[in-house]
Amino acid sequence: MRSWTLKVAVGVLSVGLVAAGCGGKRTPDAAGGTAAGAACEAGDGRITIATGNSGGVYYVIGGGLAKLISDNTKLKATAAETGASVQNIQQLVAGDYDMAFSLADTAADAVAGKGAFDGKPQQVRALTRLYPNYTQVLVRTDAGIDSVADLRGKRISTGSPKSGTEVIANRLLTAAGLNPETDVQAQRLDLAKTADGMKDGSIDGLVWSGGLPTAQITDLTTSLKDEVEFLDITPQLDALKEVNGVYDRGVIPAATYGQPADVPTVAVPNVLLVRSDFPEGDACAVTKLIYDRKADLEAVHPAAKDILRDKAAMTDPVPLHPGSLDALGG
Repeated sequence: MRSWTLKVAVGVLSVGLVAAGCGGKRTPDAAGGTAAGAACEAGDGRITIATGNSGGVYYVIGGGLAKLISDNTKLKATAAETGASVQNIQQLVAGDYDMAFSLADTAADAVAGKGAFDGKPQQVRALTRLYPNYTQVLVRTDAGIDSVADLRGKRISTGSPKSGTEVIANRLLTAAGLNPETDVQAQRLDLAKTADGMKDGSIDGLVWSGGLPTAQITDLTTSLKDEVEFLDITPQLDALKEVNGVYDRGVIPAATYGQPADVPTVAVPNVLLVRSDFPEGDACAVTKLIYDRKADLEAVHPAAKDILRDKAAMTDPVPLHPGSLDALGG
């Protein structure tokens, strides 16, 4: 197993990674600062970070971020396994969590009150843009699938309910002229159960939106070898961009999963979200910490190399938190 996997296991345990759905409201004192011009210093208190499936990159980097915050500020942070983006934002706004990882397209829906957010704009702010997620569509070679349109009638994992993966999966199917509710046998499963289904043949393919590499995708490509292959989904990119402009062309390098060639795909940025009332001092301190100690996050997972300071403020249409703006020198 890669050394970064072992490192994050220790880091996550040390900050008390909690089970799914077991977040907690922040309990700060006044030192966190909310007034304009608050010092770039975190106050005392405990915060919780909503991440994603245990096999995904959110979970790994979220655990590393929690350790980084706990080791370098007065805050004590814990990270929680969740279903990811949609659930994260809903529970963030409800006060169950204090920070949340999200795909940028889901976050854009949230501030606009679109999609799963049912006409109710969510009062969230971004601390920073993060690394990009890559849409990874992996299928069994014996399933007769050569394109997204060929997913018709197949047993396809579209990700955990209320996840950003599910949002992208449904949009991808629609872009290919399929009805996600009737034209595929959708399996709304987390990545661990999806991997089991791919191995035993009960699932024909999966859609996953995650950083590179994702450990359970590595497991599948290593254990199943030429029994699985990635699809090029870029023919659907133009239709996806009509839904949300954050979608962009990306590439899964051949070396990532030991494939014979690079795989063109669709990429979308991730963002780190808080509620609009999150203390400015805390927001400034955490944002500054991410960039001052980015090498620590890179040691946890290589996807963190793509957390770039020169793109940190590129979170539109999600407003950047004023404390983060201070941290980034804006």
